[in-house]
Amino acid sequence: MKIDKYISVFNIGLQNTFVYRWNYFLRALFGLIPLAGTVFLWRAIFKERGGGLHGYDYGSMIYYYLLTLLVSNLVTPTEDEWQIAADIREGQINSLLTKPMSYLAYRFSIFMSGRLVYTFVTLPPIALIFIYFRHYIALPDQAMTYVLASISMLMAALMQFFITYSLAMMAFWILEISTIVFIVYSFEYFLGGQMFPIDIMPDAVQAVMKWLPFYYELFCPVAIFLGRLQGAALAEALAIQSGWLLLTWAAARAMWKRGLGHYQAVGG
Repeated sequence: MKIDKYISVFNIGLQNTFVYRWNYFLRALFGLIPLAGTVFLWRAIFKERGGGLHGYDYGSMIYYYLLTLLVSNLVTPTEDEWQIAADIREGQINSLLTKPMSYLAYRFSIFMSGRLVYTFVTLPPIALIFIYFRHYIALPDQAMTYVLASISMLMAALMQFFITYSLAMMAFWILEISTIVFIVYSFEYFLGGQMFPIDIMPDAVQAVMKWLPFYYELFCPVAIFLGRLQGAALAEALAIQSGWLLLTWAAARAMWKRGLGHYQAVGG
């Protein structure tokens, strides 16, 4: 059955990913260095201002960055684009084209297994950081907040996978995709909420950013968990995020179809 094939691919991806578990652990560990810099930066900013900033105080700002660190580790693909591009350049997709499984589903199974291992390996150091800053943590009171934040986080993970997949499809036309990937990732870092909370920006800027996909790749689930998106604004955010999820899925399928046509036309 087809579901058995997906489970087999998932298990293979799980085994392959465990080979690099120490790489993941070290990456997560050194990924905490920017967090330390952020803590000192915002401490200096709030000390200089002597007050809050758009509803954030020092404690809530640190809590925000803790959540972005956690969500980023849960949803962000790890080297998937390079692996997909390598499959295309080296012709390894040829062996998959004759099998009754779509390449998108195959890569998604690998992505899910990678996320599972990456989460398992990186959670311990992140948990220690949360414990260290436990005085700034204020968990939501309502169970629905956890549900909606989890739904948004799942959609964020799927969006990031589909965007990564679409970027990797550029390997059908160009040999090196690193420049394109780094440009897009720069926009994600700046506009997705990793550098600063989106809702400290001027209202006009926020109004534009809310229609971009980057807003929903990280900031949206974090803002829902923090209770900074409620009522009509929350419903609007989930609706737009759902729309972007469908668009990125459609883009991933379209890029594969056009790329495969080009690949076969040139004798791949």
